[in-house]
Amino acid sequence: MGTPEFPDLGKHCAVQDCKLIDFLPFTCDRCDQVYCLEHRSYIKHQCQKADKLDVTVVICPLCAKGVRLVPDQDPNITWENHVNTDCDPSNYERAVKKKKCPAPGCREILVFSNTIKCRDCLIDHCLKHRFGPDHKCPGPKTLDTSFSFMSLLSKSRKEESKPNPPSSTTSSSKWASSFLNAASNIRASAEAGMSKLGTEINQAWQTARDGMGQSGSSNSSNGHGNGQVEVEQCPQCGAKFSSVTMLVDHVQKVHERSSRNRSRGPTKVTIDVCPKCSRGFRDPVSLVEHVERDHGGSSRA
Repeated sequence: MGTPEFPDLGKHCAVQDCKLIDFLPFTCDRCDQVYCLEHRSYIKHQCQKADKLDVTVVICPLCAKGVRLVPDQDPNITWENHVNTDCDPSNYERAVKKKKCPAPGCREILVFSNTIKCRDCLIDHCLKHRFGPDHKCPGPKTLDTSFSFMSLLSKSRKEESKPNPPSSTTSSSKWASSFLNAASNIRASAEAGMSKLGTEINQAWQTARDGMGQSGSSNSSNGHGNGQVEVEQCPQCGAKFSSVTMLVDHVQKVHERSSRNRSRGPTKVTIDVCPKCSRGFRDPVSLVEHVERDHGGSSRA
């Protein structure tokens, strides 16, 4: 076999009836034997291990899953192992039932390549019924943005009417609401009292001015008749004037102007004091939040 220069060149065919020397032999990838050109296929040399690397899959009729048959194992044993370990009959409907186009009268099965989701109704359709008029699209869903204050108010009243078990949270919330109402009532009454006091002061000042004018005229007439001169004195600064007219002009120019300038200055700020820690707050709501957060909803010192 071979030549003197290449003694290992060429090999005999493994088939007993052939034994042909082939200088370009073929090695079978199943049985690892050498064959000639004529017997290189599995069928020609009747290979006993032809199915060694084959992949045979059987679809299970119970769960619709694929079961791979092992080449060196009995198919019955492979089937029993699948039924006892991996078979799930509930998967049959999910695997067999195909998703179809929901358009009326359409039987197109939806797969990855022919499925389009409508932008308005957000439902998958086939390519034929991808437009809204083709599948009778109801249009985009509108969000309910209307807000009914009366319904919310009635709902809150119903919830308040329901008997609730006593708890620390409900008691603290009730105390906070009552405290807030009391603070608002106190502020409203104080503002009303201040406005009423300002009105009364203005009325008294006007009455005093009118009285001073009348008394000045009478005194001046009496003074001219008796030959005596009365001296008028400012009740605020003590300045003396010879006539009531000069006193009124002085009050208008000096004291009223100064009172106006003071009124234009910074306004007074009402400060509410915490009854427990004596901390001041400008807003009653801030005071209530401070009491709930730092004193546990109790204002008792």
